[in-house]
Amino acid sequence: MPATASLAHLPEVTVPLGELVPPRCRHYFTGAADIRSYKARCYPFNGSVQYMPLVRAFLNTCAITQSEDYRYLFTLLGSEIANNAVEHSRSGEPYGTYILKCERRDGGLKLTCRDQGARDGERAEFDGRSYLRPRPNGLDPASESGRGLAMVNALATSWGDNGIPDYRQVWFFLAYDLTDNPWNTAA
Repeated sequence: MPATASLAHLPEVTVPLGELVPPRCRHYFTGAADIRSYKARCYPFNGSVQYMPLVRAFLNTCAITQSEDYRYLFTLLGSEIANNAVEHSRSGEPYGTYILKCERRDGGLKLTCRDQGARDGERAEFDGRSYLRPRPNGLDPASESGRGLAMVNALATSWGDNGIPDYRQVWFFLAYDLTDNPWNTAA
């Protein structure tokens, strides 16, 4: 059969997402509390929303040694920047990928999402930077989109990006101590 033949005649099958993870990396997704200490953990994801449960498992496992509130918030913010990579960059196109890198820092976790660049294909000039900004009304419940970056801005300890549209890296740092975080409702 030629390589250009259609695969439409093949049946659809469902494969558990865990089967797509190489055995050497499966502990990245298990959620086990006795995970080995790590300084940085990096994993490439397919640029489809179908992989978001795997993304959330990765994020939750990265923060497994922290409180339930911390894990939830870290996973929520990380899912938002991963979803932005899928929705707004070439990472969400067929065969697209993005990479999540979680680093343990003094006092918190830093997550970086590196995507495949802007969908419009526009290249930045040398030293021409274009930084992301949340929408001013992003947290308005009536707004139909734009809440993700506004939520990261409101709830992460700090965040930013490299300003390079054709090789975007968005990051946030979330301090372990959520006392002064707007997420903390115990006050």
